[in-house]
Amino acid sequence: MIDSKVRVPAVPEACVSRVGLVNRLRTTTATPIVLIAGPAGYGKTTLLAQWAARDERSAAWVTIDERDNDPLVLVRHIAVALGGARPVPQYLLEALGTPGASVWARVLPRLVATIEADPSPFILILDCADRLHERDALDVVETLSEHVPEGSVLALAARTAPALPIGRMRASGRVLEIEPDALALSRREATLLLRGAGVDPSVDEVRYLVEQTEGWPAGLVLAARCMQRSSQRLEEPLELAGDDRYVADYIRAEHLADLAPETLTFLRRSAILTRMSGPLCDAVLETSGSGRRLRAIDRSNLFVVPLDGSGKWYRYHHLFRDVLLQELEDTEAERIPQLNERAADWFEAHGDMEAALDPATAAGDVERVARILSSIALPVVSSGRAGSVEQWLEDFPGRADLERYPGVATLGAWVYAVRGNSEEAHQWLRAAEAAEPGAVMPDGCVSARPWTAVVRAALCSQGAEQMLADAESALADLPADSRWYPIALLLRGAALTLLGEIEEADVVLADAVRAAGWAGAADVQIIALGERAMLAAACGDHVTAETLAEEGRELVYQAGLEAYATSAAELAAAARAGLRRCRWDQARADLGAAERLTSDLGDALPWFAVQTRMELARAHLTLRDADGAGVHLDEVMEILGRHPQLGLLERQADALRDEIASTREVGDFTGSGLTAAELRLLPLLATHLSFREIGERLFVSRNTIKTQAISVYRKLGVSNRSAAIERAAEIGLVDPAAPAAAGGLVVTA
Repeated sequence: MIDSKVRVPAVPEACVSRVGLVNRLRTTTATPIVLIAGPAGYGKTTLLAQWAARDERSAAWVTIDERDNDPLVLVRHIAVALGGARPVPQYLLEALGTPGASVWARVLPRLVATIEADPSPFILILDCADRLHERDALDVVETLSEHVPEGSVLALAARTAPALPIGRMRASGRVLEIEPDALALSRREATLLLRGAGVDPSVDEVRYLVEQTEGWPAGLVLAARCMQRSSQRLEEPLELAGDDRYVADYIRAEHLADLAPETLTFLRRSAILTRMSGPLCDAVLETSGSGRRLRAIDRSNLFVVPLDGSGKWYRYHHLFRDVLLQELEDTEAERIPQLNERAADWFEAHGDMEAALDPATAAGDVERVARILSSIALPVVSSGRAGSVEQWLEDFPGRADLERYPGVATLGAWVYAVRGNSEEAHQWLRAAEAAEPGAVMPDGCVSARPWTAVVRAALCSQGAEQMLADAESALADLPADSRWYPIALLLRGAALTLLGEIEEADVVLADAVRAAGWAGAADVQIIALGERAMLAAACGDHVTAETLAEEGRELVYQAGLEAYATSAAELAAAARAGLRRCRWDQARADLGAAERLTSDLGDALPWFAVQTRMELARAHLTLRDADGAGVHLDEVMEILGRHPQLGLLERQADALRDEIASTREVGDFTGSGLTAAELRLLPLLATHLSFREIGERLFVSRNTIKTQAISVYRKLGVSNRSAAIERAAEIGLVDPAAPAAAGGLVVTA
């Protein structure tokens, strides 16, 4: 029995090698104490065994059990373990064998003296150290921790940190702590573990399992067993939750079985919360002292994750929370609506409307959910989380009866429109328009009609004239501080553009930019800036167009809206401006991004879909890519066929068709072989600069410039510098009448 307690465990063949952690431990020579603390199943013992096997220092191991709370027994076991790793003097063995020997007078001093006498470094590992609870036994460990020789390490592994002066050790820099987040497996390690367990997961399955288990090794092992069950059909998507029998049995046996009833009750009832604080739990559970209880649970490593450094906010591990919720459902199902109702009350009272949404939904309070959604949806969309709003709409408990909730229905119509889902947008708008008047909106509107007018204008189902009328109707009734107001301004400016009222349109769009900025509606601001940039370019004011396009581009990335389809037109305008200014790399990146976004744009906003594709076509023409421009023009014509009466856009499409045809007649130079470097050089060839001076500006050598220039001459079919510029101007690659950019001509747009 003693032999098994003091033997370093063999490393299982199928276990995942924790190379990073082991190397970190192997190089720990200046820190005398290592504390590895985490819940059951985090691989603490396996990690220690791997470390002991790979470290050059001799390793002594004691697996602590209840008997080690007798300090003499503990010292004997430590001495035996050390004796297996290094010589132990006879006087220590005699002291240990003397009946009634005093630990403090004879045994422990001799053990300390033995440790200090041998200069060779070692590792002393006390596994399951949380089983030590008697003060005398803990004092033995504390004494040993104060006499660890230089280069040696005392390692403690425990589910919860033992009652030692860890804070003092931490302050003096004498302890290295490895906690659950460091013990969690990475995707690569999880893949190795799952394969070692006999399953071959896909990349997506590994990603899903790591997210669900949060890298908990035991959870991943259980997942492998779930995947091996005959009941798991291959065509079914993989699911792992706390209601899985393997997971639930393990968590109940290892983490819940020994808890006091009041602690288990607290855990069950607080599990309805996705995040917890003391005051919140006090309110929801109608109790007191929840903050102290949460801190105690955190110290016990009971799958509680701190969300801040001050010990105020926590959450439960995903699978642990699932099991607790199932326990709550099985034992106190009647309490669940009331608990959620109190949680929603608390969040609303503290101004966190978004956090109130989930408990309100879980409580089945549809009216409250509708009110919250109507107040927070647009700000959340503007913050870059349109996907979250779309999910809220999918989960809205009143979806089957949308006519009763016109605010939500209108928001749904707008969100689906900007997300490119035309069918859903029109369906939700019809529901909003079918609602009975009288519902007061969060912005103070006495009905949903101003909101629905905005969305009706955006969908532009009845042409540009009606779009303008709807936008102006909305503006007449919307408060200036409404989140819908800048959207209505944007749509009025866009409608005026379609109707050819260019000067007025630009003024209104400038107002929309300002109003959206004040409201924090970056998504609306980006569309308005793109509209103004395209207007300026159409009027030949390229300087203004480039300024506006660059401002919008910066806002796209600053606001984190580069994945929004509604950013496509702005990025297309920025690409076109970049091409004019010879910023080839940036322009091509913007063009590629805009084209990727356009595939998700759809035609729910037909005017915007046409404008975006036409701007992309113009950018391709700047590159003399008639075929690329033609692809976008074909899409434009399809949209115009489904959505007539879009004003100037039809004539602009005809003009674009002619321009594409003209480009094809002159010659498409995308296939001429001109590289990005040669295109960058081309405008500078028209200046007075020598090859050496051009090289200095472009940060390359004179010989490189000469080689590129000769290549340009050959590809353009000319023999000298002046002829190259003439030919480039003839085919539209440069504009000889435009002001120089970076010392040269400007590429045409």
